[in-house]
Amino acid sequence: QISVTQPSAPKSVSPGGSVTFSCTTGSDVYGYMAWYQQRPGQTPKLLIYGASSRYGDTPSRFSGRGSGTSYSLTIIQPEDAGHYYCQQENTNVMSAGVKLKH
Repeated sequence: QISVTQPSAPKSVSPGGSVTFSCTTGSDVYGYMAWYQQRPGQTPKLLIYGASSRYGDTPSRFSGRGSGTSYSLTIIQPEDAGHYYCQQENTNVMSAGVKLKH
Protein backbone atom coordinates (compact mmCIF):
# COMPACT_ATOMS: atom_id res chain seq x y z
CA GLN A 1 0.00 0.00 0.00
CA ILE A 2 1.25 3.48 -0.89
CA SER A 3 2.22 5.72 2.01
CA VAL A 4 1.05 9.34 2.14
CA THR A 5 2.96 11.71 4.40
CA GLN A 6 2.12 15.27 5.36
CA PRO A 7 4.13 17.36 7.87
CA SER A 8 1.95 17.48 10.98
CA ALA A 9 2.92 20.82 12.51
CA PRO A 10 -0.03 23.26 12.63
CA LYS A 11 0.18 26.24 10.30
CA SER A 12 -0.91 29.80 10.87
CA VAL A 13 -1.44 32.63 8.44
CA SER A 14 -1.72 36.40 8.67
CA PRO A 15 -4.46 38.37 6.88
CA GLY A 16 -3.49 38.87 3.26
CA GLY A 17 -0.94 36.09 3.39
CA SER A 18 -0.73 32.67 1.84
CA VAL A 19 -0.01 29.18 3.09
CA THR A 20 1.29 26.04 1.40
CA PHE A 21 0.71 22.45 2.50
CA SER A 22 2.99 19.70 1.24
CA CYS A 23 2.45 15.99 0.80
CA THR A 24 4.76 13.20 -0.28
CA THR A 25 4.06 9.62 -1.30
CA GLY A 26 6.18 6.51 -0.96
CA SER A 27 6.13 5.89 -4.69
CA ASP A 28 5.04 7.65 -7.88
CA VAL A 29 1.25 8.18 -7.92
CA TYR A 30 1.23 9.78 -11.40
CA GLY A 31 -0.74 12.85 -10.37
CA TYR A 32 -3.55 10.98 -8.66
CA MET A 33 -3.58 13.25 -5.62
CA ALA A 34 -6.51 15.03 -4.01
CA TRP A 35 -6.79 17.67 -1.29
CA TYR A 36 -9.58 18.05 1.25
CA GLN A 37 -10.64 20.73 3.70
CA GLN A 38 -12.41 19.84 6.94
CA ARG A 39 -13.97 22.64 8.92
CA PRO A 40 -14.80 22.08 12.60
CA GLY A 41 -17.85 19.87 12.98
CA GLN A 42 -18.08 19.06 9.27
CA THR A 43 -17.05 16.21 7.01
CA PRO A 44 -14.06 16.62 4.68
CA LYS A 45 -14.77 18.58 1.48
CA LEU A 46 -12.94 17.85 -1.76
CA LEU A 47 -11.01 20.88 -3.03
CA ILE A 48 -8.53 19.55 -5.60
CA TYR A 49 -8.31 16.33 -7.61
CA GLY A 50 -5.79 15.10 -10.14
CA ALA A 51 -3.12 17.14 -8.34
CA SER A 52 -4.23 20.48 -9.81
CA SER A 53 -7.90 20.46 -10.88
CA ARG A 54 -10.31 22.44 -8.70
CA TYR A 55 -13.45 20.52 -7.83
CA GLY A 56 -16.91 22.06 -8.21
CA ASP A 57 -17.13 25.52 -6.70
CA THR A 58 -13.67 25.45 -5.11
CA PRO A 59 -12.46 29.09 -5.19
CA SER A 60 -9.55 30.00 -7.43
CA ARG A 61 -7.48 30.97 -4.38
CA PHE A 62 -6.92 27.23 -3.85
CA SER A 63 -4.30 25.79 -6.19
CA GLY A 64 -2.69 22.38 -6.33
CA ARG A 65 0.45 21.25 -8.09
CA GLY A 66 2.93 18.44 -8.14
CA SER A 67 3.89 15.18 -9.81
CA GLY A 68 5.62 11.92 -9.02
CA THR A 69 5.90 11.71 -5.24
CA SER A 70 5.70 15.40 -4.28
CA TYR A 71 2.53 17.52 -4.14
CA SER A 72 1.39 20.81 -2.66
CA LEU A 73 -1.71 22.89 -1.99
CA THR A 74 -1.42 26.67 -1.80
CA ILE A 75 -4.13 28.95 -0.47
CA ILE A 76 -3.96 32.67 -1.23
CA GLN A 77 -5.46 34.87 1.47
CA PRO A 78 -6.76 31.95 3.50
CA GLU A 79 -10.11 32.54 5.16
CA ASP A 80 -10.91 29.06 6.41
CA ALA A 81 -9.54 27.58 9.58
CA GLY A 82 -9.69 23.80 9.83
CA HIS A 83 -7.74 20.74 8.80
CA TYR A 84 -6.32 20.04 5.34
CA TYR A 85 -5.64 16.54 4.06
CA CYS A 86 -4.07 14.99 1.01
CA GLN A 87 -5.38 11.70 -0.38
CA GLN A 88 -3.98 9.28 -2.95
CA GLU A 89 -6.93 8.84 -5.27
CA ASN A 90 -6.36 5.26 -6.45
CA THR A 91 -5.98 3.76 -2.99
CA ASN A 92 -7.91 6.35 -0.94
CA VAL A 93 -5.01 6.50 1.50
CA MET A 94 -5.31 9.82 3.34
CA SER A 95 -2.79 11.78 5.37
CA ALA A 96 -3.29 12.56 9.04
CA GLY A 97 -3.97 16.19 8.16
CA VAL A 98 -2.61 19.58 9.14
CA LYS A 99 -4.44 22.23 11.12
CA LEU A 100 -4.67 25.76 9.76
CA LYS A 101 -5.29 28.44 12.35
CA HIS A 102 -5.45 32.21 12.27
